[in-house]
Amino acid sequence: MARRTSAATAASSTWLDPDDNVRRPAGDVHAWAPGTNQTMCGLALSTTRLHRFAHVPFADVLPESGGSADAVGHLCARCLAATGVRPGRRWSRVDPRPGR
Repeated sequence: MARRTSAATAASSTWLDPDDNVRRPAGDVHAWAPGTNQTMCGLALSTTRLHRFAHVPFADVLPESGGSADAVGHLCARCLAATGVRPGRRWSRVDPRPGR
C-alpha cells in the first residue's frame, strides 16, 4: 500500500484565525483523505464528530511547519505513520563503531 502524502486535516475542535478569518484545526488532529469518511488511522469522521479541514494540508499542522499548528494539542501517531511524515529530527548514527 502506497503512502498518501496529500492528506487533508480532521480535528476535534476549531479556532478562528484572527489574521485572515479562516477556520483552523485545534485539539486532537488526524490525517484525512478527502472523499472518504475516515481518517488515515481508521476513525470514522461521522461517529467521532471530527471536523473536516479540506483547505489545511496535514503537513501544515506539524509543529515545525509553523503553519496552522498554533492550537494543535495532539497529533495522531498512526496518521503520522500512514502519511510517512516524520516529525522532529531523524535518527542518525554518529559513530558506527564505538571504541572498545
